[in-house]
Amino acid sequence: MITLRVPQRILMTLAALVLVVIPLAAPAQDMRSGMARGPAQAVVAKHGMVVAQERLAADIGAGFLSRGGNAIDAAVATGFAMAVTYPRAGNLGGGGFMVIHSAVKNEDVAIDYRETAPQAATQDMFLTDGKPDPDKSRKSALGIGVPGTVAGLALALEKYGSGKFKLADVIAPAIALARDGITVADDTADTLPDWHAWLSRWPSTRKVFARPDGSPLQAGDRLVQPDLAATLEAIAKRGPDGFYRGPIAEKLSRGIREAGGLITPEDLAGYQPMLRSPLRGSYRGYDIVAMPQPSSGGVVLIESLNILEGYAMHDLGQGTPPSLHLLIEAMKRAYADRARYLGDPAFSEAPVTKLLSKDYAASLRAGIDPERATPVAEPLPQPREGQNTTHFSVADAEGNAVSNTYTLNFSYGLGLVADGTGVLLNNELDDFTAAPGASNAYGLVGFAANLPAPGKRPLSSMSPTIVLKDGKPVLVTGSPGGSRIISAVLQVIVDVIDYRMNVADAVAAPRLHHQWLPDEVRVEGGFPEATLDTLRAMGHRIVTPLGQTSANSILIDADGFHGAPDPRTRGATAAGN
Repeated sequence: MITLRVPQRILMTLAALVLVVIPLAAPAQDMRSGMARGPAQAVVAKHGMVVAQERLAADIGAGFLSRGGNAIDAAVATGFAMAVTYPRAGNLGGGGFMVIHSAVKNEDVAIDYRETAPQAATQDMFLTDGKPDPDKSRKSALGIGVPGTVAGLALALEKYGSGKFKLADVIAPAIALARDGITVADDTADTLPDWHAWLSRWPSTRKVFARPDGSPLQAGDRLVQPDLAATLEAIAKRGPDGFYRGPIAEKLSRGIREAGGLITPEDLAGYQPMLRSPLRGSYRGYDIVAMPQPSSGGVVLIESLNILEGYAMHDLGQGTPPSLHLLIEAMKRAYADRARYLGDPAFSEAPVTKLLSKDYAASLRAGIDPERATPVAEPLPQPREGQNTTHFSVADAEGNAVSNTYTLNFSYGLGLVADGTGVLLNNELDDFTAAPGASNAYGLVGFAANLPAPGKRPLSSMSPTIVLKDGKPVLVTGSPGGSRIISAVLQVIVDVIDYRMNVADAVAAPRLHHQWLPDEVRVEGGFPEATLDTLRAMGHRIVTPLGQTSANSILIDADGFHGAPDPRTRGATAAGN
């Protein structure tokens, strides 16, 4: 049990909450391999649910549900708390996407708070001697995008919150955690030592995440973040202006520029989140509400589901070679379209209507051989050409739902804390394409639509998704995992709808991934070797490991809210009331 030194009024509030909380226990699975080892069990609650990768933040979000808040209130509180309690991906210095189903407004909306390139960005900023230079986009401050998280979370609360809580109210628990400290545990205890060298490149970061002797913080140590508490207090007092204008903005831009980055106070002051219409698709009578560009998640997810809808997936059986083969071939074709067409819609136009059409899916399906893999070297039937993110899902008794994915890109982002702010900064501009045909850190290939430009938002794979039936949420899901995000979400949806698995089993089931290039199927532990041998015989190149995903999900039915924290992350929690 983690003991927090928090104000008495917060302790009394938390003590009054009636919560059902389940952290996934380590013996249930191998945390490093991601292989589930036993039957999974969802947590059931009657009035609302928060499922997140970190337990303290999930508890805080559920606390706002118990106090009469709605799913949006809880999501924003969870997001700010994770900036303190889950530093490798929870953030103020990154960005992300939120999909909301508002029952009161009878509206589905997408909030794009993706990072943007600074005004000094150029198309060739990540080239050296005309060739892509990964160190520039991944290891240097040139890769820092203008952060969007603070603006995005504040916008969500303002437009869709219950009205019972001000921004200062939902930030208060995060301030207390940062100021008074937390005990290093769970996933943070697992990852801080692994990323110590990355973080220690920056003196301003070492003083936060290392012991006085310079060694990494370990399980049981206290992580106290007074500068981050002060930044959160500024946001609580002034709203987003407390972050994007004034002393905090000056410290952020100065720290970035001193490290070799480009972001100015004017870049920060000019940042704006965007309300977008979500993409909508259908799958076997369910409505899929997903993120539009600059996320590629919605397009690739719905295109893949459209292809699979033409097959009797249930009859093939979950996890069988024939069903896995079709999943792979659908992914392959949809990810190819991602590379060829998608980018920031303010800078390029993609044929989204065509890509999401059932007729287009039928033409792609016609090129799939049910017995053999289609090599990427062969032309696919088309007209032409963050592993360290975190996802949480929230739903309430009023019918509201939130699916939120946000990120720093790499674990702990660039690793740079802007001195005096406590804010870990992203290296998200690596998601741009350095040159046509080049790949990012996750091997995703891109073309002209995703080249850097001033103010442009890099293409993302983040895929926060809400599934509706008769206009009401039945599944809220999403995942971290860089290029593997979309395939993880796809498999959870197929497992729940086609194979009628309970949501915990669907989340825990072993996953695989194909992203067009490289032409390989990445798998995690848990697949029978005979199954993999059959896929190899069909022409698929099988490689391991898959890499981290964590599809924290909620299923909603007549019995209540079924929370499924992903067992791949130690400390992932479902908290309901």
